[in-house]
Parts: sequence; C-alpha cells; structure tokens
Amino acid sequence: MLRCVRCLVAEALAGADLAPFVTLHLPTSQMPAPLPRSRTAPPGAAPDLRTAVHDAGRSPSAAAAATGSNGGRGRAESSFRDPLALQPLDFPWPELPSPGSALEVAPGVFWLRMPLPFALDHINLWLLAGEDGWTQVDSGYGDAATRALWEQHFESTLQGRPLEKLVVTHFHPDHIGNAGLLQSRFGCDVYMPLAEFLTAQAMHGQHSGYGIELTGELFAAHGMQPADVAALAARGNSYLHGVPELPRGIRRIAARDVLTLADRLWRVLDGHGHSPEHASLYNEELGVLISGDMLLPRISTNVSVWPIDAEGDPLARFLDSIEAFCELPDDTLVLPSHGLPFRGIAARVAQLRNHHALRLAELEAAASHEVTAADVLPVLFRRPLDLQQRFFAMGEAIAHLNHLWHAGRLERRQCPDGALRFSRPTPNASTLK
Repeated sequence: MLRCVRCLVAEALAGADLAPFVTLHLPTSQMPAPLPRSRTAPPGAAPDLRTAVHDAGRSPSAAAAATGSNGGRGRAESSFRDPLALQPLDFPWPELPSPGSALEVAPGVFWLRMPLPFALDHINLWLLAGEDGWTQVDSGYGDAATRALWEQHFESTLQGRPLEKLVVTHFHPDHIGNAGLLQSRFGCDVYMPLAEFLTAQAMHGQHSGYGIELTGELFAAHGMQPADVAALAARGNSYLHGVPELPRGIRRIAARDVLTLADRLWRVLDGHGHSPEHASLYNEELGVLISGDMLLPRISTNVSVWPIDAEGDPLARFLDSIEAFCELPDDTLVLPSHGLPFRGIAARVAQLRNHHALRLAELEAAASHEVTAADVLPVLFRRPLDLQQRFFAMGEAIAHLNHLWHAGRLERRQCPDGALRFSRPTPNASTLK
C-alpha cells in the first residue's frame, strides 16, 4: 500500500519550503503537518478539499510521482524522491548587511539589502564595482523608506564615484521601483529585457491586458467571490505605489547576451513563468550567478496566470527555465533577490521540482469533484489569506490548474454560471477493465 504523498515529500525535502513567493511563503520550520483522511461526502455536497488531499497518495498520478514514474509527463512531474533534494544548501554569508551599508560577497560584488512593505520584508540588491564607476543590479521598491536608504548609499557606499549602469532583472516593483530615480540622478543607462520594460509600461498605465478590471474578470471566472473582486478593484493601480516613475528608455538585453558590467563579463540567462523575460546574470570568472527571483533559497517563486495569457502554462515555462541553471557549476555562488546567498544549485532546483510535483498531485486529488481555482486555495495555502495574499494566491492556483489541464491530467469546462471548473477526467470503459 502506498504511503501518503505528503509523507514521502516531507522525508525527501527534509523541511524544504512549500509555499509560493511574495507574501505567501512559509519558513522551513513551518512545513504543514499531514492532513487528516477524507470522509465520504454526502450526495451533492461540495468536497472538503483540505481532507481530500490526503488521498492523493492513493491516486494513480500521485502514486506515479511518489514511486518515481512520471508517465512521460516530462521534467515538471519528476520523482518526489530525487536524491539531489536531500543535499543541504550552503550559506556562506549568514550575516545580513545593516541598513545603509554594503557587504562584499565576492571580489567587487557588494550586497545591499532594502526593505519591502509586505510580509516578504526585504529585497537584495547587488552593486558591482568597476575601476571608474559602479553597476547596480535592481533598484528596490520606490517608496520613501528605500529612497532614504539610497541617499545613505549615495553619500557612503558609492564613495563619490558615478553609477554608470543599472540592470533591471524584471518589471516587478521591488526591482524597477527606483530605476527612474537612479537614471535621472546619474544619467546612467538602464539595461533591461524589452518584454519586461513593455510590461512595466502596461502595468504603470493599466493598458494592453494589464488593467485591474481585466484581472478582476479573470479571478471572477475562476471563482473569486464578488466582494473580493470589488475590493480588488477598489485598491486601484497598486503598481504606482512602488513605481512612481519609469526609466525614460532602456538598453535592451536578451538571452545569451554578454554584458561588460564593472569591467567584467556577465552572461544573460533568460527565465520565464515568474515574469515575461526575466534576466539573470552569470560571471564565470567569479563563479557568481545573480539569480533575481528565478532561484530563491527558502521560498518558491510566484508563478501566476494573468489576463494577458489567461489560458497559458507559466508553470511549465518556469520549470523549464530553472533547469538551465543546472548547467552551471554546482559551487556557483547564487545571489538571490530574497533570502541569503547560497551554493547548491542542483539541490535547490530538485527541491523546487519536488515542491511543484507535490502541489500538482494534491490538486489532482482535490479535483475528484469539479473545483474552481478559488475552491482549491485551502489546498495550496493552509492559513487564512488577506486580500493582497488572495490576489497572488489566485494567480498561483490558476497556473497550477492550467498546467494540469494542458497535461491532460484535468479537464476544464465553463459551467452555466460562467465559472471555469476543473475535474479529473472521467474514466472510460477501457480504463476500467
């Protein structure tokens, strides 16, 4: 008899984080306990999704995942027992830089840490020292607290030398929020993938598929309650809170470009799923990867569906993207946007593969009855969520359900009430023999 999937994964990951990025993460010490067994629901009753998940260990797909058979579904559904996931990560810099200071973590590479006004309360920025000036990677959230710290860095850390270049990894506010400010102050070039810059323009202006109204319509179609949709609309364009102004223009970068930044050569590695065209940077001489949000040591990157690509499969794109990091030497020092610098790329990628395979198996089990994305939030997030957290959670839930739908593991139909519901395929006669 198979043991429950959650128990297998708990053993394999030894407490690795099992929740998505932004405000929805759980620290390693708070890995969810096993859920109770499900009970047979009365006829016509809605399924209890919190208890239905336990029986994922007895479903064919979960059994395949737990025993290492992925049925040809590809890397995204790799075995929960990947031995690489057992390897601990190495954290060579456990001490944090104090506010307004910088810590050198590799020759000419300095770690700055800035605050965020969210449950995820910080972002790491990376300052590269050149002979004549500096290159900054990402810029922080564009609020008063971060800009006050930048003023301190202007006076002390930069040592009177100019900021020559700014690289923005992607369009999210904590990365691009002060790019316009830095460009105006120093006249520096801003290097950024074109898709990320255009998305920032669309978010800032609420157009081209990125308006809050369209997001509300998408979430309503996936089961979000009308009161929550209305509350989301009432928040308005929250992107402006963290991005008061955008850079006037950019120097476009793309995958495999080699950039000269602070007198060293850095190769651009593209990433997808978290954002349209995320740029990570790798320097072979130093053995350093600036991973941005694509590879984080303790939390899993948010992967969401948004109105511009409502039927897309960003999770497949994300899982394919992180595989590319495994081509780098495993002793590479990874400088993430959140959490501590670490070594152990292969182990972390294995942990993330396992994490998503578990989540997919749980959702597949929960879809024994028709469910919406809103219905399965208790499966993915086992604590109450505030409005902002539900906003990110809905996008994440839709992404996982879409992935199962594209893989043929779930069916999707639009019901008479207009809601999109997912369920496991109905067995046909041949599968019952």
